[in-house]
Amino acid sequence: METEMLKIFDSNRIQIGVATREEVHRMGHWHEVFQCWFVSREAGVDYLYLQHRCALKKDYPNLLDITAAGHLLAHETVYDGVREIKEEIGIEISFNELVPLGIIEYHQTKEDFIDKELANVFLYESTHSFDDFTLQPEEVSGMVKVVLNDFEGLWTDAKERVNIKGFEMNQEGRRMMIDRFVGRDEFVPHEISYYESIIRLIRQNLSMEPGAGAAK
Repeated sequence: METEMLKIFDSNRIQIGVATREEVHRMGHWHEVFQCWFVSREAGVDYLYLQHRCALKKDYPNLLDITAAGHLLAHETVYDGVREIKEEIGIEISFNELVPLGIIEYHQTKEDFIDKELANVFLYESTHSFDDFTLQPEEVSGMVKVVLNDFEGLWTDAKERVNIKGFEMNQEGRRMMIDRFVGRDEFVPHEISYYESIIRLIRQNLSMEPGAGAAK
């Protein structure tokens, strides 16, 4: 994966060339990623879906993150981003089913890893059950949902911990059900402003009516 070629951009979002993924993160080049957040409604309650990153991931292993996300390669456009959803969590969706939330600039630095992303963010209003998810084992080890209001409370300091429910794949490849409480330390450390923007954009664009299909 470190040899994958990515488009790189200047601070004005103008493409200035291409570089390997390794160089992009070592030098701190701006680059494009695709992000998709799944939301469902169950008994009038909105839920946000989170993936549990595989323990073998080089970056942020064992942490909760965006439902499905990944880098856009140099030869790809944002329309190709839907492949990440199919690859990571096994849900096949057409681009037209996604609600665009815009481009969010994201910057995170740790040790010799500089992540400067132009995140093309999308919302998907899901009616899938947990049984519909097929996880890519080298990328994703579990899928959970959290009440959207609780998730918001976690990043506005209204709550210290939130309840997540879903499943985790064990070493034998069997599903183990999850129902526990987690704090901020179990999430990928995106900037709080990023989470605040995501929550605001999801609420502004959520069109589900009460009683719409929801994951069980």
